[in-house]
Amino acid sequence: MSRKSPPLVFSAGPAALEEVRTRGFDAARVGTLAGASGGAKWLVLSQLDRVIVRRVLPALVGPVYLIGTSIGAWRFACYAQADPLAAIERFEEAYLSQTYSERPDRAEVTAKSREILDEIFLDSGVRDVLDHPVLRLNIMTVKSRGLVRTERRAWLAAGLLAAATANAVRREWLGRFFGRVLFYDRRDRPPFFELDDFPMSVVPTSEENLKEAIVATGSIPLVLEAIRDIPGAPPGVYRDGGIIDYHLDFAHSGDDRLALYPHFYSFLKPGWFDKPLKRRQASRSSIDRTIVVSPSPEFVSELPNAKIPDRHDFERMPPDERERAWREAVAACRELADDLEDVLENDRMAERIQPLA
Repeated sequence: MSRKSPPLVFSAGPAALEEVRTRGFDAARVGTLAGASGGAKWLVLSQLDRVIVRRVLPALVGPVYLIGTSIGAWRFACYAQADPLAAIERFEEAYLSQTYSERPDRAEVTAKSREILDEIFLDSGVRDVLDHPVLRLNIMTVKSRGLVRTERRAWLAAGLLAAATANAVRREWLGRFFGRVLFYDRRDRPPFFELDDFPMSVVPTSEENLKEAIVATGSIPLVLEAIRDIPGAPPGVYRDGGIIDYHLDFAHSGDDRLALYPHFYSFLKPGWFDKPLKRRQASRSSIDRTIVVSPSPEFVSELPNAKIPDRHDFERMPPDERERAWREAVAACRELADDLEDVLENDRMAERIQPLA
């Protein structure tokens, strides 16, 4: 049976929806590119990333802010290099082929993450990012407080349980356990420079701290080691930025620009602990000027194992089977890239776009 719907869903907040329906999509209007946490889920976007790099990036009018947590920041570290397509290729291949011992500990997983990051950057990558003429890479991390500063497994697990419980009662109570730390490009202040719903520090990126910030924003508690005392940042223990900002629940762009958000889903969850909370969604003000591009549920149902790849595949499948399923998923997602190419080439976003829930 043939699929009844296109493979991509285009959805937008109220202001972005009105603009696209009235004027069409103009890449020169994009002031922010946003990227969520999600680990291996990024593989469903790697083909879309290639199209955005080829079709959208050359039309951008700077400064354009890249804001990501966890894997979103890793993807954007590729976008902001002198040869972003080559960086995406290196990232994808290193990610697909990663292997571990039968029972890897946090040190092994962290070491592998650093190996993959080294593949992304090679010799001049850090300087490319810091000197990019148009793009400004921003990386959101969290700084741990109280019990969640420890690396002792039992104590850390207890602290995370307490944080999850507090968050379920009131999201702002999560600030008792974690504070935001934004690593930003010192050349321009991004629209999200002064968020006030959680404790927050801002740190300019440099050759000394850029890679450490990227490792930190992907440091999932109990899975990877925390990153301590990042150069130029307040001393402390840094972890995955998705803990607070899983899908970036804050206004992504300024009032005069739009945000483009390639995403795994057509919905946004505020924080990592909000995943099981059905009523906890991103606020209306956060998505007002944002366009989300995501695979349709029907398309996802046709992927291997009828789902988007995720990090739990390491536990569900033997290494060879996991890598084969992931490569098949990446190949299937070329259909997403073809759909986006068609929409951009023929100016069809206005007829496809729908309200973002």
